[in-house]
Amino acid sequence: MEQIEDCISFLIGKAGQQVTRRARELLAPHGVTPVQYAVLKILAEDDGISGSDLGSRMKLDSASITGVVDRMESLGLVERLSDAEDRRVQRIYATGKGCSLQGPLDAAMDRLNAEAAAVLGGEAAGLPRHLRLLGERKNWMHLI
Repeated sequence: MEQIEDCISFLIGKAGQQVTRRARELLAPHGVTPVQYAVLKILAEDDGISGSDLGSRMKLDSASITGVVDRMESLGLVERLSDAEDRRVQRIYATGKGCSLQGPLDAAMDRLNAEAAAVLGGEAAGLPRHLRLLGERKNWMHLI
């Protein structure tokens, strides 16, 4: 490799920084971070998910997901309730406030996707599929 600017790790890192910066800008008026948006989006699909399942879905360790949920709980976006059948399990639910943000947050992220597509032009169509492939460890295991 002749220069660092040709390294995929460098390129994806820089692209990730720009996308995250823009996502933060678009979500900031709603008082939500990109990770908090992801939690609310998952809860819109699967309200009452366990913290363990939420962490698995988001690919975050238990300490990280606990911190995110703690902060969201203090903001009144989510609440934890004990599972009716197994009180050791805490289920996470979106509050009314969290649910009411879903429409505006989705609109902000739709705008982010549209902006990224505009930057990429005709090459945007396959990007989500390609990023998913790169993001899954199982796709790398056979190369080791």
